[in-house]
This record gives sequence, C-alpha cells and structure tokens, in this order.
Amino acid sequence: MTKFNSLRPVLWTEQFDETIGFYTQILGFTLRERNDDWQWASLQKDEVQIMLTKPNQHEKFNGIGFTGSFYFTVNNADELWEELKDKAKICYEIETFDWEMREFAIYDNNGYILQFGQDIHEISSEE
Repeated sequence: MTKFNSLRPVLWTEQFDETIGFYTQILGFTLRERNDDWQWASLQKDEVQIMLTKPNQHEKFNGIGFTGSFYFTVNNADELWEELKDKAKICYEIETFDWEMREFAIYDNNGYILQFGQDIHEISSEE
C-alpha cells in the first residue's frame, strides 16, 4: 500500500517578496530556496514546509483564493497568540473549543486563513 509522507502546499501569490517577508518575518519561517526566474520559493519552520509561487501562463488564474484554511498544530498556542496578535490581521481570537483544541486564526498578506491549534490535553499535561 502506498504511504503518504507529507503535504507541502504551494500558495499562489501576486506579492512574491511581501509573502516571503510575511512568512519569514512574522511567522519565523526560513527561506530555504528561491528562484526568481521561476518566481518560486520554498520555506520551512520546524517540520512544516510551504512553497510560494507567482501564477504563470500554464494555470487558469482568476485571482488569489483558497476555499479553506491551513491548520497548523503547535505546541504552545497561547505563546504564539501573544507573539502574533499585534502583527497580523485576526480572523478569530484564541479560544478553547468544544472539540478540545485551543486555537486562533490570522490572515496572511494574501488573505489566506492560517489557523493554529493545540490539543487541550497537551496543555494540561504540561502544567
């Protein structure tokens, strides 16, 4: 049976440099690779990898958009909330939800929704 090893989203952006700046300066990702000829970049933070690209002539492009969100599991949602709440546009503030996740969401510079969540059982076991 085929094993899926990872998922690396490729985010389209018309603001290539600004998007690299958002992910590196606001979220702390590292720029691993960049190719200006292709208008493509690869970023990483811990075990999470994201690629960025400007749309090209091969894609049917109708504007930046994604009908969903990107959900990051983190080990300290409260600490990250304190770090990001004044640096990014808020989608919803930090809260503990019925599905036993403590989470919040922000928008990146393109309008993509980025959610950050921590299992509440991990929080109680740390205290």
